[in-house]
Amino acid sequence: MSLSSKTCIPCQGGVPPIDPNERDKLLLEIHPDWKLTHEGTRIIRSVKLKEMAEPMRIAILIAKMADEQWHHPELHIGFGHLDIEIWTHKIDALVESDFIFAAKVDEILKNELKK
Repeated sequence: MSLSSKTCIPCQGGVPPIDPNERDKLLLEIHPDWKLTHEGTRIIRSVKLKEMAEPMRIAILIAKMADEQWHHPELHIGFGHLDIEIWTHKIDALVESDFIFAAKVDEILKNELKK
């Protein structure tokens, strides 16, 4: 089953972070533009876009999906770019749901960037 077809599981806290070996395997299943940050506790993808309206439009699509999945990223929007930063806030680390969410973001970007 692909990551994008799974559903995020809301974190209740007290969940252990994903094992670094499993994290590295999951990183290979999402778009190669995703990078580890914050000593491997977050992932981020930066997308170059046109002007200001396009990053805002795509951010709204991601926000709608985030509410559906009950998993919320940090979105950094500026002129010509959108940065999507993901981690599980309650444990300040990564879990499988973060990679599921990233795969869902990849699907949105794949569909929207070809328009």
